[in-house]
Amino acid sequence: MPKLKVTQVRGAAGKTRRQRDTLRALGLRRIRQAVVKEDRPEIRGMIARVGHLVVVEEVE
Repeated sequence: MPKLKVTQVRGAAGKTRRQRDTLRALGLRRIRQAVVKEDRPEIRGMIARVGHLVVVEEVE
């Protein structure tokens, strides 16, 4: 199954509670932190909610 590398590039300060909670659910806590997640619809939806705060790359 393909994987996605999600890197936080902007801070969550001043963002809505829902956006901060979504970042935390993805496993992101600080700027430039990266996590690898499976490419599933649930993860894609979470990324869409905070797309302006993260960068996504496909990895093997």
